[in-house]
Amino acid sequence: MVAFVDVIAERDTGSGCGSGGSSLEVVKLLKSKGLSRLDEPIQLASGAWSSDFFDGKEALAQWQDLKLACVAIRDSVSDAGLAFNAVGGLTMGADALAVGVAAVSDCAWFFVRKAAKNRGTRRRIEGARIGAGDKVLLVDDVVTTGGSIFEAFEVVNETGAQTVAASTLVDRCGLAGPRFAELGVYFLPLATYETLGIDPVIPAH
Repeated sequence: MVAFVDVIAERDTGSGCGSGGSSLEVVKLLKSKGLSRLDEPIQLASGAWSSDFFDGKEALAQWQDLKLACVAIRDSVSDAGLAFNAVGGLTMGADALAVGVAAVSDCAWFFVRKAAKNRGTRRRIEGARIGAGDKVLLVDDVVTTGGSIFEAFEVVNETGAQTVAASTLVDRCGLAGPRFAELGVYFLPLATYETLGIDPVIPAH
């Protein structure tokens, strides 16, 4: 694997994406390009229902927008005093963010398949070969109850790698943070339902 990322030394100061004003800039971007209010509630991947729909892939479809968010993610990890040498998560919510954060951090990326291939290597992790000694940053575009990002956490944990932090564009519920805290993992969302000005999603029972 590659060496650990010195995220402080590699900070892209020319991007305007420090931890202060950039946070507001990213939230503004996510609200304007990814958030919509629907006439009728729809069922989310978590099984919950909401009339507020956030599409992280559409919000960051332009490279400059994706770069802005990825630099903000990288800098939030730096501000927490953490280092990582690989970034990834469950396909496909994590895909663009994994490659983008890896690009602005000069580190390795990986995707976690939703199921192992039934042919070839039968791996669940594609991209970087992670294992003992590696420090991982998990990403996902949206976290509600956290099903996808915690599934990725379990798969990464099985390799022997250590997840040091997890990040998402939007935390829609507020449940993932306490769960990650119990695991000793920093949870660093760029935006929450509060900063987006929408109601929290109530998990389905």
